[in-house]
Amino acid sequence: MSGTGTGVGKTVVTAAVAALAMNDGQRVAVLKPAQTGVAPGEPGDLADVRRLAGHVTTCELRRYPDPLSPEAAARRSGLPEVTPADVAAAATRLHEDHDLVLVEGAGGLLVRFDSMGGTLADVAWALAAPVVVVAEAGLGTLNATALTAEVATRRGLDVLGVVIGAWPSNPDLAARCNAADLPVAAAAPLLGALPAGLAAVNGQEFLDEARKGLAPWLGGSFDPDLFARAAAATGT
Repeated sequence: MSGTGTGVGKTVVTAAVAALAMNDGQRVAVLKPAQTGVAPGEPGDLADVRRLAGHVTTCELRRYPDPLSPEAAARRSGLPEVTPADVAAAATRLHEDHDLVLVEGAGGLLVRFDSMGGTLADVAWALAAPVVVVAEAGLGTLNATALTAEVATRRGLDVLGVVIGAWPSNPDLAARCNAADLPVAAAAPLLGALPAGLAAVNGQEFLDEARKGLAPWLGGSFDPDLFARAAAATGT
């Protein structure tokens, strides 16, 4: 699970995919290679995943207090770096007794994990894992999405599709147009759009919204064509 940047909704999308898979009877694990900007003992992204999705297995490899890239945060803290090899090994171990292992990156696809330049793209390549791109809804998202998808494809990765991490209740013109334009930018299907504010709910309500907001490929019932037509009609 890679975002086009920070704060685009990766954690909520990850939790939504996990919740639907578990509801379908799958054994699910969520791996967070590096949590930054959170002090020891404080709840991080995986705490949100558990709150939203339920009793999912979670694994965090490194935690750094500064809100920086994992490489910069590790350097400033003096703590060990996390490498793509570490992440791939952890994902492989989790896969031994889970049906689905979701890896939630930090920031974007090319944010550096270590001083050797290792990134989430290297993890996906090592695992031969498909990439889901989580994007913003509004102005500026097309360029960021296209860049993420292009670099993934150039590195031999399979971009499964793009999910809008937080669809606004009152989308502006840019967001309404992007509902149709994002899959073009990504050269991959639109696999969902989760409503803004979804992190504030849990339990059955979260599961219901996840099902409506994610495509069948991710366990839901989202129809991208219907969504794009409805978005285009909003405000007309």
